[in-house]
Amino acid sequence: MRIPPLPKASLELTGGKAAKRAVGNRPANVTSPITIDAYNPEWPAMFAKEEAVIRAALGAKALAVEHVGSTAVPGLAAKDRLDIDLIVADPADEDAYVPPLEAAGYFLRTRDPDWYEHRCLWTHDHGVNLHVFGPDCDEYLRHLILRDWLRTHPEDRDRYAAEKHRVAQEHPMDMALYVQGKSAIIIDILKLCGLR
Repeated sequence: MRIPPLPKASLELTGGKAAKRAVGNRPANVTSPITIDAYNPEWPAMFAKEEAVIRAALGAKALAVEHVGSTAVPGLAAKDRLDIDLIVADPADEDAYVPPLEAAGYFLRTRDPDWYEHRCLWTHDHGVNLHVFGPDCDEYLRHLILRDWLRTHPEDRDRYAAEKHRVAQEHPMDMALYVQGKSAIIIDILKLCGLR
C-alpha cells in the first residue's frame, strides 16, 4: 500500500462550511451529546451485513468497501456508529451510486467537493456513516493505516481511547471541536506508522 502524506489540516466543520456541506435534512451539528461506548463485539458482524447490502446495491461499482474508524478496532471504545469507506470511480458522479444506495437505505447527507470529493451517506437511524472516496485517495489510505496500526498496537489503541473520552467530555455537543480535539493524537499515531 502506498504511504500517503500526513493530513495538511483537518476538515473544516465549523460555521458556514458545516452548513454548506449538509445535504437534505441533516443538522449541521450533533443534536445529542457525543458519547463513547465500550467496544461492542457485534460491530464486525454489523459491518458484514452493511457490506453485503452495499455490494448488492452497487456491484462492480463498489471498488472497495472497508470497515474503518474506531468500531473496526477490537477493544477500542467508540461512538456506536459504524464508519465504512466506499471507493468508487468518481465520487463527484453521484448519479452512478447514490440512487442505488438510496434504494438500499442509505441517504446522501454530506457533500465535500473541496476535500477529496468526499460524500457521506447515512442509514435512516444514522447507525452508519458511509464515506465515499475515489481510488488511491490519501484520506482513505490514512484510514486503513490507522485502523491496522491500532489493531496491532494496544498501547496506542488505549491512548487513543482515553483521548476520545476526554475530548467527548470536553465538547459533548460540538462535532467540529470533537474532531479537532482528536487530530493531534491521530497525527502522532500516523507518524508512528511512517507518514510524514
